[in-house]
Amino acid sequence: MRIAVTGTHGLIAGRLVPALRDIGHTVVPLVRGEARAGEVHWDPSRGELQVADLAGIDAAVHLAGAGLLRRWSDRGKDLILDSRITGTTLLAGALASLDPKPKVFLSGSAVGWYGNRGDEALSEDSTSGTGFLAEVARRWEGSAAAAIDAGIRTVFLRTGIVQAAEGGALKAQRPIFSLGLGGRIGSGRQWVSWISIDDEVGGILHALGTDGLSGPLNLSAPNPVTNADYTKALGRALRRPALLVVPKAAVSAALGAEMAQQMLLGGQRALPAKLEATGYEFRHPTIDDALSALLRV
Repeated sequence: MRIAVTGTHGLIAGRLVPALRDIGHTVVPLVRGEARAGEVHWDPSRGELQVADLAGIDAAVHLAGAGLLRRWSDRGKDLILDSRITGTTLLAGALASLDPKPKVFLSGSAVGWYGNRGDEALSEDSTSGTGFLAEVARRWEGSAAAAIDAGIRTVFLRTGIVQAAEGGALKAQRPIFSLGLGGRIGSGRQWVSWISIDDEVGGILHALGTDGLSGPLNLSAPNPVTNADYTKALGRALRRPALLVVPKAAVSAALGAEMAQQMLLGGQRALPAKLEATGYEFRHPTIDDALSALLRV
């Protein structure tokens, strides 16, 4: 297949693109700068994407969006939201206007769609929650309407916290925990819906190749953990104590109350119901499996 991919400089696409090529697919990266051979230029902020440049695309995987780890000022929130809505709207509209149309559109989303739900087990059938992250995910998914209306099989990749040695949360935490300075955040009872980078890529490949799969898809491991249990597992993997506690007040002071509550002090217990129902087998079903494989210490 010829597969268009956005966000190719990001953590997930950095693994996905070579994986696609390894199994014989042709990847067409969408890039914001000058397009080299085999690439397509786009700039969502300027509405720049030539539909003709996507001719012959069989599928698209849309992973672009501004990072969440920025100050949640009004301007910061607008950037987070607009980067997702504008890009998804532009790409979905372009795909919908192609003839022939691509078979499938995989569009990024996040388990933040569910909001902070305590101990509630959350499948793809669960309702959406409240808060900024839930609003972002709802509007992000809603921006793909043109592709759905055009009859393109559309999947929303509701991704948990991706565990990868080369980036993301694990890379940021590793130096602290390696020094024996790691510990739970606040009460530690908040749920962490995580997924290894290998299963994130594996789940995306599964979604591409499973014709009956559409709508929301939880890309999260089958065994979510509390923050306290995650902390213990990371300490075990690095063979270091992880006994400290980061006070709730300190997290709120550093990040702001809203961001702290939604990203670190709250959480979701999301379960991969659709992945399991359609036969996906996780390489790393538990956090100990994942951290042991990823860190190799």
